[in-house]
Amino acid sequence: MDAELSEVSLDASIVQAHQHSAGARKDGAPNEIGHSRGGPGTKIHAAVDAYGCPLYIMLSEGQRNDINYAIPVLEHINIEGSSVLVDRGYDSNKLIDHIYDHGGEPTIPSRKNAKFQRHCDWWLYKERHLVEKLFLKLKAYRRIATRYDKPASTYLGFIYIASILIWLN
Repeated sequence: MDAELSEVSLDASIVQAHQHSAGARKDGAPNEIGHSRGGPGTKIHAAVDAYGCPLYIMLSEGQRNDINYAIPVLEHINIEGSSVLVDRGYDSNKLIDHIYDHGGEPTIPSRKNAKFQRHCDWWLYKERHLVEKLFLKLKAYRRIATRYDKPASTYLGFIYIASILIWLN
């Protein structure tokens, strides 16, 4: 089965890191565990196709803003002719220009306090729930829901294995 790229949904979700995942060597591989009020955590950034199958996944520290990773995630996907569905947190001119420059059509609601309210196709925007469902499927695996692994590469490997299982179903 090939990816259906007519719609690409993008979002991020925070995963709390277990206390045993902290304390990795500073000179070793990056662990992508950030520290915030909620404690140590990692953020999973994901893009899914129109069927809800994962297209690209990357990790960041939990306290990083979602918009900083939107373009790096989209750079790995051919969005030409696609509708890119993201929430208000991704409302930025830089991202919208990137989507248009690569042949996509952004479906991003404007922020409530924006001076100029862009038109948003709310019927199409409802399909963004597929990326939220991906996070529910990933977090059904206990090892992903609570990060026990110190290196980011090991944790991301288990996310990839779970993503393969999602593709196979």
